[in-house]
Amino acid sequence: MGKMSEYIEQAEKDLLHLYNRYQIVLDHGEGMRLFDTEGKSYLDFMSGIGVFALGYGDKKFNDAVHAQVDKLLHTSNYFYNEPAIEAAKAIKKASRMDRVFFTNSGAEAVEGAIKAARKYAYLKDGSTDHQIIAMDHSFHGRTYGALSVTGKEAYRKPFEPMIGNICFAQYNNIDSVKALINDKTCAIIMETVQGEGGIYPATESFLKEIRKICDEKDLVLILDEIQCGMGRTGEYYAWQRYDVKPDILTTAKALGGGVPVGAFLVNEKLAQHSLVAGDHGTTYGGNPLAGAAICASFKRYEELDLLDNVKKTGAFLYEKLEEIKNKNPHIVDHRGVGLMQGLEFDGPVADIIAKALNKGLILINAGPNIIRFLPPLICGEAEVTEMCGILKECI
Repeated sequence: MGKMSEYIEQAEKDLLHLYNRYQIVLDHGEGMRLFDTEGKSYLDFMSGIGVFALGYGDKKFNDAVHAQVDKLLHTSNYFYNEPAIEAAKAIKKASRMDRVFFTNSGAEAVEGAIKAARKYAYLKDGSTDHQIIAMDHSFHGRTYGALSVTGKEAYRKPFEPMIGNICFAQYNNIDSVKALINDKTCAIIMETVQGEGGIYPATESFLKEIRKICDEKDLVLILDEIQCGMGRTGEYYAWQRYDVKPDILTTAKALGGGVPVGAFLVNEKLAQHSLVAGDHGTTYGGNPLAGAAICASFKRYEELDLLDNVKKTGAFLYEKLEEIKNKNPHIVDHRGVGLMQGLEFDGPVADIIAKALNKGLILINAGPNIIRFLPPLICGEAEVTEMCGILKECI
């Protein structure tokens, strides 16, 4: 065990300062808990920003990853590898999509999705001035394409010009979408549940209207489920709650159980009339380690019956957060589904999150005045009760 202050001092000398990190050096984890280098325990309701669905130290998952490390880590995409083939089969079954392209991150998945949508439109008319409609307050990533469709001007402004022909509609306002559609529109991209934007689930009517418009006008519907997918809402993918299937789906975070991996998936129409060999690629994407991690994740989801647990524990979390909201006039709203929920306050929440951390509870915000709850999907009622007790003290 090293002294945290010494580690932090060294990090600040060596790392580019792009994160305002909590003054904690995490060392290891077990189940729902993380431990710092001085041995303090923290109840985790952040799960690495929605990544550690299985919690920490899941032996069966770890054993599967260890076995692949000893066998083969990398081949490049000039060759096939068995773990990636099995992973594609597993993710197709869970997502109900037709074809998959593995990436290394969520932002890369969004980049690929944008390229696939624009190539589909290009093949129809040979034009390169097609428009994509995105949503206000959305978040899709920090790379140029993903940032270009992210609906927060403060994130985009210092890095302009972005990629062209992007416009923004209001989430859950179908009239604002219709007002932007013209003969150059080729795609609509949106999160099925907005995460960084404040935990806003799409309404069923909004999703269905979007799907109807895309069908009528032959537009590509891209659903970004990087945060809200992989069981976080109680379905493998949040669109399955309403059966509004996208043409392209992006996924990452919990997909690899902590191993960095993402993917975009397309339906057969896009597979046959969009990207072809030479249009897109990646050195690491779909490597054997990532494939093994994906396979192990899906296997553990089934063995642990995680989707059912998310529905049960998510309902309990909703009930308990409602109780807290109803007793506190500073909480103005409570939103979310499954184990992706948020409390909106009438002022900044940084102090509450800091106090919680001091008391051994890890929380995360979504904007300055929203506390976001993203625990591992193994979370149970006991952990929700413990979390709520600490939260009430800190409020």
